[in-house]
Amino acid sequence: MQLIRKVNSTYSQVNPNLQLLQKEGIIFDEHCGRMRTIRLNKENPKTQLLLQALRILETPTDNKQPNKN
Repeated sequence: MQLIRKVNSTYSQVNPNLQLLQKEGIIFDEHCGRMRTIRLNKENPKTQLLLQALRILETPTDNKQPNKN
């Protein structure tokens, strides 16, 4: 529920994405009663590529265009 609140979404929207990430081995989930803990699989090369892509997307870009006079 913390993840769902953080991304301002619903369980039905988030869960299919989590299932895909789990299928690809990018995340693990552990169940302890009704609690579900999700962790990154940092050993998976796909996880490292995904984290790199997210860092690139978070990097501010310079929106200035060259002057074409």
